[in-house]
Amino acid sequence: MRQLHILVLISTAAYGGIVAAGTVPRGVGPEFAKFYDITDTFACIGHPSISIAVSKVNDNSCDCPDGSDEPGTAACANIDPLSPPQPLPNSLSGTTNTSNALPGFWCANEGHIGTYVPFMYVNDGVCDYDLCCDGTEEYGGVGGVKCPNKCKEIGKEWRRIDNERKENLERANKRRRIMVKEAKELRRRVEAKITSLTEEIKSLETKRDELKKKHDEIEHSERGKVVKGEGTGKLGVLVGLAKGRVNELRDTLNIVLGQRDELRGKVAELEGILATFKEEYNPNFNDEGVKKAVRAWEDYAAKMGESKDDNESDIQEVLKEDNTEGGINWDEYVDGEEATDTDILYSLEAYLPGQFRDFIHDKVNLLRIWLIENGIMADNPSSKGESRLVVAAREAYEAVDKDITNKQRDLDGQQADLAKDYGADDIFRYLKDKCVSIDSGEYEYELCWLSKTAQKSKKGGGSTNMGHFDHIDIEESDEEERHDGKGLGRGKRMVMRYDNGQHCWNGPNRRTDVWLACAEQEELWRVSELEKCVYKMEVGTPAACEEAVEPGQAKQGKDEL
Repeated sequence: MRQLHILVLISTAAYGGIVAAGTVPRGVGPEFAKFYDITDTFACIGHPSISIAVSKVNDNSCDCPDGSDEPGTAACANIDPLSPPQPLPNSLSGTTNTSNALPGFWCANEGHIGTYVPFMYVNDGVCDYDLCCDGTEEYGGVGGVKCPNKCKEIGKEWRRIDNERKENLERANKRRRIMVKEAKELRRRVEAKITSLTEEIKSLETKRDELKKKHDEIEHSERGKVVKGEGTGKLGVLVGLAKGRVNELRDTLNIVLGQRDELRGKVAELEGILATFKEEYNPNFNDEGVKKAVRAWEDYAAKMGESKDDNESDIQEVLKEDNTEGGINWDEYVDGEEATDTDILYSLEAYLPGQFRDFIHDKVNLLRIWLIENGIMADNPSSKGESRLVVAAREAYEAVDKDITNKQRDLDGQQADLAKDYGADDIFRYLKDKCVSIDSGEYEYELCWLSKTAQKSKKGGGSTNMGHFDHIDIEESDEEERHDGKGLGRGKRMVMRYDNGQHCWNGPNRRTDVWLACAEQEELWRVSELEKCVYKMEVGTPAACEEAVEPGQAKQGKDEL
């Protein structure tokens, strides 16, 4: 059956009155009825200065230049603005190079929907029930063809399908409302995350500045100190390492002793339980298991009585701090080293009275720092290794600074996500990174929302990237409605552009245009290759159920009928 655009008219009530009065010729639609309320003559619609007799209306001869005198025949079917000048027999216009004032032959289709049929279909011997279910376009019975009125059954089936379509649309819109609600919650979470990160970064920056100031103060203070003890030579370094290692082992021994004491307490408790068991058990009770346990305890108790712990005092001696009276006198290994300029500077403190020593020490520190900063005196050689205090202050400052960098990176990502185009109502935020696929011959095609499109061979091998998501456009679709509802139809449709896919051999980079239409569920309907490495996907989704709006423009309210 021919595929044609169907014009649906609303003013059927007015048309019914005109038909009842019997004042319009055959094939006249309701909106043109006013031009045919005639008595003796008829004025051509597009050329009112030309009048013809009423008897020439629908006489199968094209008398008006615009064909308006033949609303119910095919006499003026060849009129077209692109036709070459060619006079028709008995025609007053003398040419076919013009536009027809009428859209076609009107079929009332009572019980269904009235439509216009192209004039060339009138009396062509074919029953065009998809357009004219009442069969009135074949009134002439050409070739003996008669077209019975089937509007009742066709209208009934159409209404059933239309109701089903409306129910599907309502379910799709209901799911879309749920998706919008979820998308708003996801957006709210991103906004809350941005607010939280902003506050955290602000707080951390304050903390970082404080730690940096503290680090600088400690570093400045430490530079004024003369490092004593381990010396400055190789022996001094070795002594420092050895001293640190001994202290580390002493601390570990101390921990082990604590664990030992804890285990001793547990053993004593268990021994008490077993001793009570031995004393209170009935030896006359003939239980071999109990007797065996008692004998084992007696053997254990006998062995414990023989062992002695004589090394406790030695261990306690090892745990004592090193000094000149016991352990290692570390100062003996560094006292003989050559004095540095710093040592000379500080040695004068030894000759000062005690009450002045602290005051002079602070002043000498400040003097030394000034001399070092101005290049007059070399820094203390032993200060090449930072003190633990300086290291701890620096590490604390750097840890906070690193945390700020990580949170700032996260904040930038969240802000970029918030600025991204997710369509009207942020609807595609709900679908982000979810995927739909379809089997198509030897390939499986996949669409991942706002991510990528891909082609996978069923015979094995890798996946071919067909494009990465770039942006959303609006385009006009001009396709016939499908009976199953899985089609784009006519009107404005959202088109998601997926660009810069895998490079084609001897061709461009692959790209995919994803056309969206309203559907209850996300479903990939069809995939076609429009040209080399340029693909078209037709996809159903509730996200496309609302009226399409140009990106960046506000949605306009629909007019009420």
